[in-house]
Amino acid sequence: MYGWIFRHLPGPLWFRIVTAVLFIAVAILVLMQFVFPWLSQFNPLNDSTIGGNATP
Repeated sequence: MYGWIFRHLPGPLWFRIVTAVLFIAVAILVLMQFVFPWLSQFNPLNDSTIGGNATP
């Protein structure tokens, strides 16, 4: 699949490499900014009790 995408990018080899790196960087940015924060609300491992209001 990745080979098919790489073969269909326009331009010479150096331009295809730069374009592929940019696409990967944009995909990582979108995941880090939007997808992972949205998914973290469904993760039960984020609920910690350390530092909570403990009654003596």
